[in-house]
Amino acid sequence: MCWGYILKQPDVQLNAIASAENVRIAPSLRSQKGAIWTKTKTNFEWWEVDIIFRVTGRGRIGADGLAFWFTESKGAYDGPVFGSSDKWVGLGVIFDSFDNDNKHNNPYIMAVVNDGTREFDHQNDGTTQLLAGCLRDFRNKPFPTRAKIEYFQNTLTLLFHNGMTSNDQDFEVCMRAENVYLPKSGHFGLSAATGGLADDHDVLHFLTWSVHPAAQGLPPAPGQATKVTDEDQKRLAQEYSDYQRKLDQQKEDYHREHPDAVTKDKDAEFEEWYESDNQRELRQIFTGQSQMFDALKELNRKLDEVVGRQERTLSLLSSVAAGGAPAIASGHPGQPIAIDTIRRHEVDAVLGNQNIILSTAREIRQVIGDVNARADSIIKNQERAPTAQVQSVGYDMAGLINEMRDGLNTVKRDVAAASQRLGGGASAQTGCPPQQSCLSTTMFLVFAAVQLIIMLGYSLYKSTAGHTATQSQHLTLAHGSAHSRNQSHGRRYYLLHSATPWASPKLSFKRRGSVAP
Repeated sequence: MCWGYILKQPDVQLNAIASAENVRIAPSLRSQKGAIWTKTKTNFEWWEVDIIFRVTGRGRIGADGLAFWFTESKGAYDGPVFGSSDKWVGLGVIFDSFDNDNKHNNPYIMAVVNDGTREFDHQNDGTTQLLAGCLRDFRNKPFPTRAKIEYFQNTLTLLFHNGMTSNDQDFEVCMRAENVYLPKSGHFGLSAATGGLADDHDVLHFLTWSVHPAAQGLPPAPGQATKVTDEDQKRLAQEYSDYQRKLDQQKEDYHREHPDAVTKDKDAEFEEWYESDNQRELRQIFTGQSQMFDALKELNRKLDEVVGRQERTLSLLSSVAAGGAPAIASGHPGQPIAIDTIRRHEVDAVLGNQNIILSTAREIRQVIGDVNARADSIIKNQERAPTAQVQSVGYDMAGLINEMRDGLNTVKRDVAAASQRLGGGASAQTGCPPQQSCLSTTMFLVFAAVQLIIMLGYSLYKSTAGHTATQSQHLTLAHGSAHSRNQSHGRRYYLLHSATPWASPKLSFKRRGSVAP
């Protein structure tokens, strides 16, 4: 629960200009600084602050920024940190517009807690000291930007409204930090500063609440407020009149120093109460855009629900197609088993691959068409002039032969190198195993001896058969048998003739194996 804490008689410092509608803390002039502080300290430990402000400028980049403070003591009038003093004790929430470190991370909102011993790091935009932060643009918005800062039970939370819609509840979480210890009482303040570039820093609304746990006693309701005494009423009335008189004196001094501004203000005195056609049109456009934005958000939410239902339906259909009926989980009757189906990103990937395949196929078809056209042109040229030489499209014949010769030489060198490596690595353990002959020495000698014995036996048999034929003519049958045997082994005997020392050199064989005398 919370109740309002009214900031009466704020302390306006340096170049800040207060009016009935807002407080311009720093105008859009170079090297300007301004601040506004509460005169008295708070009497509560936990609090919440609601700030409505505008930061506007004609340039694409602005400077320097706006800062919210909660410190033990008020800052200096001409401080180096966004219009306030350095080495503060407490909290500073800085809305930084200018990118000092050139990292393209501005405008940036950051929270910095200081114990009074550290100087603010301007070169790095305070990134080495920040407690938390977020990258949000708050310059030149159609509607005022808002920030809600809450400090409750050592937890700091900042909600931010980007000023793009007129919905007062369109906040988003910018930061949240725990274990933050701030002074139990202090001064609230706002400050701003400009540099080489300048923006108008206007604060339209600044309201604080004290926050208490539900277990603690609550303050009285607005209808049951305690009665203010007459002395307090007189004191408050006197303070208000003094502040009004001081404000009028500041206006007169400003008009005296800037007479041109006085004439301009008099001319525009009544025009500011009326809305021009352009302003009305812009307001209607922004209102319509905010309504369209809300409708799109609602449509997006409903579309997500439809997609979820569709995926569940597809899973049920897949289960029915696979098993004939939805599968029932064991132990939970009536509950279908979740079946994984294709997702949207998978469908997008498949479609993307199909598009790539189609584009590649088109390119291949185009290349094939070009090759076909060139081949047709070559054929037509040959038909027109058969004896003429057609210019080669690629390599000429001599170049092709040279290239083939080089390739063959390369293959020969590779084969020779491989043979050398195989021969040299025969003794190595990791090399190829040595080649073994399929016929050993022992087997070769055995085969040679058998062949020699067969040859000797045949020669002995032949000589015996010839001697018998010359002595008796009754052995014609035996001689015919031997003759037929010579016919069957004639070719082999001819091959072994030179190896038989007792064979007659005049003995010769015909093709059919007959013996010539």
